[in-house]
Amino acid sequence: MSNKQGFKNIGLIGRMGSKRVVETLKRLMRFLDDQGYQIIVEDNTATLLLGHGFQEANRKMLAEICDLVIVVGGDGSLLGAARAMAKTGVPVLGVNRGRLGFLTDISPDELETKVAEVLSGRYVSERRFLLDAEIFREGEPIGTADGLNDVVLHPGKSARMIEFDLYIEGQLVYNQRSDGLIVATPTGSTAYALSGGGPIMHPKLDAIVLVPMFPHTLSSRPIVVDGNSEIKIQISGNNETYPHVSCDGQTHMVTKPGDLIYIRKKPHKLKLIHPVGHDFYEICRTKLGWNAQPSNY
Repeated sequence: MSNKQGFKNIGLIGRMGSKRVVETLKRLMRFLDDQGYQIIVEDNTATLLLGHGFQEANRKMLAEICDLVIVVGGDGSLLGAARAMAKTGVPVLGVNRGRLGFLTDISPDELETKVAEVLSGRYVSERRFLLDAEIFREGEPIGTADGLNDVVLHPGKSARMIEFDLYIEGQLVYNQRSDGLIVATPTGSTAYALSGGGPIMHPKLDAIVLVPMFPHTLSSRPIVVDGNSEIKIQISGNNETYPHVSCDGQTHMVTKPGDLIYIRKKPHKLKLIHPVGHDFYEICRTKLGWNAQPSNY
């Protein structure tokens, strides 16, 4: 996709409830329309833009008919779009209207310039894998969800600890009592897993990190495993509560004692694109407050 003909149909998704997002979307629509691109607005986003005059479609249809999807919002907005776009492989570009993002890296003050560069073929692309989570009860599947960042086992509204057995590739790792477990991709290693004490993982790594949440024993530490590993969590029958499973903090499933949770790499990857000059370490320095000045020797 190195020329205008490569990107013809462009989908737009915006975060709900933000005047700044609406302003940026309108700027983006004017720019794309002036350049002769076909604009398709996500149906929920269209409710923010009454009378916009462009075609509307749901996220599933956007993934099928668009050559590029631009998400205006923060990383959370892009996470939601990613789960819908990964199956077809349509590239996704993020425009930041939240706090500085690891995924949404175009700032509003450079909107037209950076988007024009991408549309002309000057961009870098990468593929990020997602995780699938499936819950089984007495041998039968009862729920499934996916996440670009993480799959999290947690107590829900209960304040009680969770007891569970963790298996990786069929081998028992441990029985644990804790507030839960974060299973994160490299993309998610800079999100919830980081606040839980997990390592920062470069996005190109093919690995999964498992981060215990306030474990009952101090010897429990994050574990990094191969990205193709099958992870199984069995909810102990001793639990008096119903633990929850959340994917990207946006989809939620409820388990019962005795349930099995299987977590695996999703077969489809998200194609994420950035303007030329995208620098993961620069984002880390800015977002995480690392010292940006090199030492003088």
